[in-house]
Amino acid sequence: MKSFELKNILNFYQDSENKGIKTVLVSLVGLDGSSYRKQGVRMVIAQDGTMMGAISGGCVEKQLYRSALSVFDKNISKVISYDGRYKLGCEGFLYILIEPFHLDKNDCLLILNTIEKRESFEIVSFYRKMDEIEGNFGSLFYIKGIEISINQYFVLPEENYFEKFNQTINPDIQLVIIGSEHDAIKLCRAASFLGWNVIVITSSKNPENRINFLGAKAVKFEPPETINFNFIDSYTSVVLMTHSFSQDFQYLLKLAPAPPKYIGILGSTKRKMQLENQILDFLPNAELSFLDCIYSPAGLPIGAETPEEIAVSIIAEITSIMSNKGSVTLDTSFVG
Repeated sequence: MKSFELKNILNFYQDSENKGIKTVLVSLVGLDGSSYRKQGVRMVIAQDGTMMGAISGGCVEKQLYRSALSVFDKNISKVISYDGRYKLGCEGFLYILIEPFHLDKNDCLLILNTIEKRESFEIVSFYRKMDEIEGNFGSLFYIKGIEISINQYFVLPEENYFEKFNQTINPDIQLVIIGSEHDAIKLCRAASFLGWNVIVITSSKNPENRINFLGAKAVKFEPPETINFNFIDSYTSVVLMTHSFSQDFQYLLKLAPAPPKYIGILGSTKRKMQLENQILDFLPNAELSFLDCIYSPAGLPIGAETPEEIAVSIIAEITSIMSNKGSVTLDTSFVG
């Protein structure tokens, strides 16, 4: 589960709570085989039938609402199962936990602030692998040693009595786009749609930038001479889209001390080699790990031509790298 999905769930919960509408949290806690969504995906269902999130591609959500009716009435959690081979068109057997959703306002704020600060935390769900069973099941958040229950009726069970699903919620991908041209705008919009934390850095002051880069968390005027990349963490990717060799080089020098996992650069393989050679001239002691994180031409080789297609190829490559799936690079293509 992505942290932006959890943020959407919490905002939906708060809105429902303010309207006096009861909600339940639905979690895919057990999985034998494969399914459309991975174990740990969650959604919230309100008593009026509205929902936020999804457990599947849309196949089981109506059934989940029907199963949740008893939880609304009794305030007792339940676990239900689905055989995906016959109902979902996939190969897995799913165990789904449905529990009353209630968070103290301060606890909800703590979780949201932790997401905003880009800090990791844990969710532990207790359940039993049964076709359908009601009982003392529930989920706990663990944030900096603080235990938060989302289910006020849940009592922590004995360790050996239940199945336990541990999940780590990490920060979403943070994408730093350096540049303000048309292709940078397209990349910003595509990444924002995915829930990524997008920061745009431009070396030219232009009041239209904030309007153009819809979905960006921040748009900053930061020339390479003054930029400070102290906000980069292990979930950050950078894409250089200045269309200027000298500016790309200057920004790269500032990234060298603490490089992100991915640096994408528009241009040819030859241009990448020229940049790397110049970096080694200026920084002879530069770590090889810094050069290894540079990908150019940026993006997977899918034959992208338009700015929109190039944005898709770059996002696909970043997703692959950040999920440790590796990448495929072009040898002779030119992008930029």
